Amino acid sequence: MSAPAHYDSIFRPGLFKDQVHIVTGGGSGIGRCTAHELAALGATVVITGRNVEKLARTAAEITEDGGKVFTAAFDIRDEDEVKAAVADIVKQHGRIHGLVNNAGGQFPSPVSAISKRGFDAVVTNNLTGGFLMMREVYNQSMAKHGGAIVNMTADMWNGMPGMAHSGAARAGMANLTKTAAYEWAASHVRVNAVAPGWIASSGMDSYGPAMAPMIRMLKDNLPAKRMGLEAEVSSVICFLLSPGAAFVTGITLAIDGGAPLHSPVMPTPDHAGAPSYNGFHRAVTPGVLKSD
Repeated sequence: MSAPAHYDSIFRPGLFKDQVHIVTGGGSGIGRCTAHELAALGATVVITGRNVEKLARTAAEITEDGGKVFTAAFDIRDEDEVKAAVADIVKQHGRIHGLVNNAGGQFPSPVSAISKRGFDAVVTNNLTGGFLMMREVYNQSMAKHGGAIVNMTADMWNGMPGMAHSGAARAGMANLTKTAAYEWAASHVRVNAVAPGWIASSGMDSYGPAMAPMIRMLKDNLPAKRMGLEAEVSSVICFLLSPGAAFVTGITLAIDGGAPLHSPVMPTPDHAGAPSYNGFHRAVTPGVLKSD
């Protein structure tokens, strides 16, 4: 069966019509997928990142599909660049209705081998940069007009062996989400987070061949017995941005196939894998999983 020619979202057409949504890290992976779905639902999407070529490719896809998209190349880790970029977005588009704080990244390493420089880099990528984006979008738009923010965390509930720096940053983002949700409620700003588990996204190809065998066996330790898909994260993000989540704020919603429930004492019975949802017509299987 061939893929549809457009994003097959579970949400009604025009859900985000006349709204402006920013997606950081929107040039690839979950960010790219989310930008596509928001645009398919009528939003004007501003995708940001440091790689101009990635942003241009994704923008060309969204435009080809009939969506409205703009790009903004800057570093979310640089306070002055964030201030200027958000100011420019407000100047060009007016009110910002939604922010998807998706940008981030990490590298595998045991705790004992992480340098201070490496630790700081990952925390800045996954926590400080998101904080700067939240603060500026709030101060420059949402404090007056309200809005919704969705932050990105991860499946870090039982620690993150092999990625302690990322686990620390993601746990910090979950706590920051709660605090901002409380402080900004009076401005009618909702702040939530999503915590994806093992998602079949392009980021899996960044870990190198040494990690490939481990990545391929991850699904065996999930009750769902399969990887998650980018569209399964995007649909939750879109829900949290939507009016349907008007009474939802300060939460971190796990999208992980039940990963924290796995127990070596009572292994999950073998099965064919939980049913999946993939509305993303341009989804690409990561190279590391193509041999499966």
